[in-house]
Amino acid sequence: MRLATAYFFDEHKSKRAIARQLGVTEAVISVPGHRSLPEGLKPWDYDVLKDTVEEYEKDGLKVSVIEGPTPLDKVKLGLPGRDEEIEHFCTLMKNMNRLGIPVVCYNWMPVIGWFRSRNDIKTRGGAMVTGFNYDDVKGSPHTWAGQVSQESLWTNLDYFLKAVVPVAEKYEIKLAIHPDDPPVPELKGIGRILISADALKRVIDMVPSEFNGITLCQGSIAAMGENIPEAIRYFGSRKKIFFAHFRDIRGTATDFHEVFHDDGQTDMFEAMKCYKEVGFEGPIGPDHVPTMASEDNTNPGYGILGTLFAIGYMKGLIEAVDKIYCDG
Repeated sequence: MRLATAYFFDEHKSKRAIARQLGVTEAVISVPGHRSLPEGLKPWDYDVLKDTVEEYEKDGLKVSVIEGPTPLDKVKLGLPGRDEEIEHFCTLMKNMNRLGIPVVCYNWMPVIGWFRSRNDIKTRGGAMVTGFNYDDVKGSPHTWAGQVSQESLWTNLDYFLKAVVPVAEKYEIKLAIHPDDPPVPELKGIGRILISADALKRVIDMVPSEFNGITLCQGSIAAMGENIPEAIRYFGSRKKIFFAHFRDIRGTATDFHEVFHDDGQTDMFEAMKCYKEVGFEGPIGPDHVPTMASEDNTNPGYGILGTLFAIGYMKGLIEAVDKIYCDG
């Protein structure tokens, strides 16, 4: 396993240095769409990506995952222009290959991606976490996309995978699909399909390839009510975990909140043992964390102090697991 961290917001200028001081060597980035680009350049173009990668390398971090790739809503919804979006995604993979970035994490949640109905839930010691309660959004009006069926999402995902998997194989880029978060069947009229372990299994079977796999987001899968160690063993033994989010929740798909990494419903030590058992060697990061004392809640789920705690906790678990296997 290789520790990685993400979400380096502009106001978190110290996060890269802190990551390196913690022993983290890898970074997870989004396609750099935040900067003003010269006319004609796109965020997924080689020169733009190269500049971003070099910024991280100067701070001692290797970019190993792009999470938040090119826009894909037209593909997900089957709208005109979807082939152009697929072309952009393929260009991104080509340039990732040139820059040595092996994994792209994408999702199949159109219009409404990662969603929380509450961002200031109090947890241990008054720390703030994000959460979701379906009652908060029940009866909300549909988005501009109207009613989107689960069936259409499966059809459009099949179209996408048949187009991009051969390109991923050509450039040796691992396609790591992220489960839906929250994993509910519908949100504001838009269906959600990656809401169970069986759904993730279906994705990797749709277009079989060593480059078609998943991001094993423990928080999302825990909210599904799935057994995390079993999921790690299933996908890990098949070499389908390309990237992992090591986090936890308390609750169910329709009513849950985030937690400190040592305060959730999953046996995190057993989870870490399972990654070792299946020989997982990819990047793994803490993902969502509480906002702690002295921090503002500008970026809910991505505070620096919570990240410090999470990485220290993960390092302790990794060391304990390594000792068990070395002694055994």
